[in-house]
Amino acid sequence: MKNIKLIAMDVDGVLTDGSIIYGAEDIEIKIFYVKDGQGITLARRARIEVAFITTRISDALLKRAKDLGVIEVHQGIQDKLACIKKIMSRYNLTQEEVMYIGDDIVDIPVMEFVGFPVAVVDAVDEVKKIAKYVTKKPGGRGAVREIVEMVLISRKQ
Repeated sequence: MKNIKLIAMDVDGVLTDGSIIYGAEDIEIKIFYVKDGQGITLARRARIEVAFITTRISDALLKRAKDLGVIEVHQGIQDKLACIKKIMSRYNLTQEEVMYIGDDIVDIPVMEFVGFPVAVVDAVDEVKKIAKYVTKKPGGRGAVREIVEMVLISRKQ
C-alpha cells in the first residue's frame, strides 16, 4: 500500500451506502458520510490522487467532489477499465500505484487490472473474492476512510 498514488472508487455502494432518494422534479439525493470525506481530504493532502468512477450521473456527486477538491470525476462510465487506464496515463502511473475500491460486478474488470483491489464489506461475493483487502466498515459508512488511513499508515504519514 505504501506505493499507492491513486485511490479510485465506485460511488454508489462505496462512497455512499447505495441508497438513492428521488425527490420532486427528478431531484436525486445521495447521502455522503463525513468521515469518508475527511479521509479523502487526508489523501489529497498526502498528494494521493482520488478518482470517482461511476456508471450513474448525479449532480450531488459533482457537488461532493467539488467540496472535497476531487477533480477526477467520471460519470456515466460503462467501461471503467478504459477510464482507469486513461487516468493512469494522464498521471503516468503503473498498475502497482493504483488502488480501486468496488462493490459490484461492474467493478470487477478494473479491480482485476489495478495493483491493489479493495472490496467494501457489503460488496457482492464475486468482488470480495478478487479483492486483496475487504474493509471492516461498509460502503458509505467509513470504508473509504478506513482504506485511506491504511494507506497513510503504510506510508508513515
